[in-house]
Amino acid sequence: MMHKQSRPQSRLLSLPPLAELHCHLEGTVTPELALMLAERNGVCLADVVGDNGRYRWTTFLEFLAAYDGMTEAICTEQDLYDITYAYYANMAQRGLIYGEMFVSPQHGLNRGLSYAAQIGAIADAMYSAEADHGVVTRIIITCVRNYGAEHAEEMARLALQNPHPLVTGFGMAGDEACGDPADFTRAFKYAADGGLGLTAHAGEVMGAENVRATLEALPVDRIGHGVRAIEDEGVLDLLMDRNIVMEVCPGSNIALGVFPDHQSHPLRRLMDRGLSVTLNSDDPPFFDTTIEDEYNNAALYQGCTDAELAHITRSAIMAAFCDDKTKTVLLDRLRKHVKII
Repeated sequence: MMHKQSRPQSRLLSLPPLAELHCHLEGTVTPELALMLAERNGVCLADVVGDNGRYRWTTFLEFLAAYDGMTEAICTEQDLYDITYAYYANMAQRGLIYGEMFVSPQHGLNRGLSYAAQIGAIADAMYSAEADHGVVTRIIITCVRNYGAEHAEEMARLALQNPHPLVTGFGMAGDEACGDPADFTRAFKYAADGGLGLTAHAGEVMGAENVRATLEALPVDRIGHGVRAIEDEGVLDLLMDRNIVMEVCPGSNIALGVFPDHQSHPLRRLMDRGLSVTLNSDDPPFFDTTIEDEYNNAALYQGCTDAELAHITRSAIMAAFCDDKTKTVLLDRLRKHVKII
């Protein structure tokens, strides 16, 4: 799996307002910010950031190692605030009006930060970014699949026992090859009973059967990635029948070698099949992309029209883990820029 450049070759003159449902907190940290945090906290990242100022990785396993290594530099509440504010201030300048952030509390817990302290710092940064730049944000508490079922249940309990108005979803990331989705049924049921929106990573590194197993075992509203569902018509039918929204991350898929290039990515085929897709950047600096790039690439390589790009934003807003009043405000902002919506 090769680390490929995914930044578009040219820019469109204009894009609709952007919305993003699939982005990991730690995955937003640029190499420059990582080195700043490392210096602040006395951490060495020589094995993580190269002399060229880029993260060091080529294969999927090396990406995971670089990602985990970078998180060693995230040690304090101030770090979490700075990471969150930097990302949303930057993306708001690129047209983002709504974003959801995957937050894995286990990383902070391992460094002695309480759940409440982590969420408080991240939420404070989100409120500041909205006040300063107008971008609306929410938090999805994420369990790590390869940490096992008990960990997942603990993450769900933390979210529900420490409610926060910006924590509106529960999800699962991590290595798709670890465990069976059914192992996590109790955690997801607990989160669902507590009123959280549900999503789970499936069908990126593993194939279509991983998507099917996830949909059959977990009461999810959305699927993170899910692109390898294209390998099985029956799984595509299941996604349609369940009205599942797909959090598609083309730049991530290409960088990790799931598909060789933008032209071969199944985004267009999924759209033509009638599935509800959204565009997302996943871990943007690791994959040389941004949410703005993802929209541009969809137009440049997949032939998405202005109307289709606006519909992708609308799909994301409608599938967002936020209240109906917020959705109405966001849709009004979209309509002001795109008369066809």
